[in-house]
Amino acid sequence: MNDANPRGGIRLSRIGPTLAPDPSRVLLRPFRSGNRKGILKKVAEHVMALTPEEVERELSTLNGEFGHRHADLEAFFQARFARVNKAPGIKEELTTARKALIGSYFCHEYSIEAAALFNPSIVKHPDQSNLNPGALRFVLSLRATGEGHISSITFRTGTIEAGNQVSITPPEKPLIEPVRSYPDPIEKTVFTHKLNAMGLLNDWSRNLMAQLPDVFLLQNLQEQVEDKQLGTLTGSGADKSLAKKIRRLAESDCEVVFDPLTSLSQRVLFPFTADQRNGIEDARFVEFHDENGERTFYATYTAFDGKHIRPGLLSTTDFCRFRFIFLVGSGVRNKGMSLFPRKIDGRFVMLSRQDNQNILMMSSCDIQFWENPQVVMAPLNSWEMLKIGTCSSPLETEEGWLVLSHGVGPMRKYGIGAFLLDIKEPSHVLGRLSEPLMEPNESEREGYVPNVLYTCGALLHERHLFIPYAMSDSSTRFAVAELDDVLSSMMR
Repeated sequence: MNDANPRGGIRLSRIGPTLAPDPSRVLLRPFRSGNRKGILKKVAEHVMALTPEEVERELSTLNGEFGHRHADLEAFFQARFARVNKAPGIKEELTTARKALIGSYFCHEYSIEAAALFNPSIVKHPDQSNLNPGALRFVLSLRATGEGHISSITFRTGTIEAGNQVSITPPEKPLIEPVRSYPDPIEKTVFTHKLNAMGLLNDWSRNLMAQLPDVFLLQNLQEQVEDKQLGTLTGSGADKSLAKKIRRLAESDCEVVFDPLTSLSQRVLFPFTADQRNGIEDARFVEFHDENGERTFYATYTAFDGKHIRPGLLSTTDFCRFRFIFLVGSGVRNKGMSLFPRKIDGRFVMLSRQDNQNILMMSSCDIQFWENPQVVMAPLNSWEMLKIGTCSSPLETEEGWLVLSHGVGPMRKYGIGAFLLDIKEPSHVLGRLSEPLMEPNESEREGYVPNVLYTCGALLHERHLFIPYAMSDSSTRFAVAELDDVLSSMMR
């Protein structure tokens, strides 16, 4: 469908399929009930009273109902039993079947996208083989939100064919989570720098770090925190809070790995660390190339623990092994951090939003540390006066760095805009759209959060700008515009 934005004047085509939430996409997850010890004792006594035939019959019923929906169902049940088996009274040796049946009471299905499938990001797929001439394969990341408004990252793959035709490969099941890759080596110098940047470095924490080798493991840190020989931890609330924050910081830098035999659409990055407890939101993936031409896919995201938000960073080279990187510094706050796809003058460069009212820029020699953000662009037009921020990581063109932005105006209506930065001096704004590139039309304004169009990334292909975008925080579709039209419409 072609439709000129009535205010922007740039002709857009709404194309491709609409990706709607699918409640049948479920993860097998631990179920944590209140009064776990009492419930476990009650469940265990019930299962131990069953005959072997009754146990097998109940497991057979569970396999018949859920076995086709999940891989290794009984293995998951047994793993859950091993985690929760702390109830008094379970003294006799249990059969594998009884353990699995007890464990099943502490499992549940979680529908990752039951509420919404939105805020997409898009990058070129690392595998471009076996395509038609002129076609491009891409990876689409999406924010999936389910029960309790918990957000995770899920993936799709697709292609752009001749005539700007976008197709999405049907997603596969069952869904899986990654496993944590142990051990996670921690460099003491970097970790101490992070402690200092977060205001956690004092006599006690310095003493703690002095006990550790130059490269240590999370287990080493935990052992030292609990070591009474340190002597300076008094047991006060303040000291316990410091120890908890230090452990939480160490746990937040970790690596997770998916089974390489699974498809990308089966993989789900569900909240994994303490600061992500209630969601991993709005990942902005970017294909980053270092000075040697090595490629890494980074994604900035927002971690939410139920009370506080915090920007974080993901990295991967193959979408199978992911590294969570804890960011620190005065520039690490609010939402909407967007990493440039390469270094500029030998430094990483990031756009950010610190106060909702401005877009800022900062640079760093280390991707984990961000300081001294400087204002690059402030709201100018009515449609972005309430709030402004970046949508995409910058896209490199011959004319400059093209960045998609979002603006919020009257009636909390979100529109997507764009601006252009100088290639060599990206703090210099060359131009910006005076009207939104996209606003919600009548078919897009109804949803979980009405009157919102939003994206976390875009892709350039043969001088066309492809934009996957979310409609009212509910579902996702695509739009395409000619790059030259976008650039020529900018107010210089």
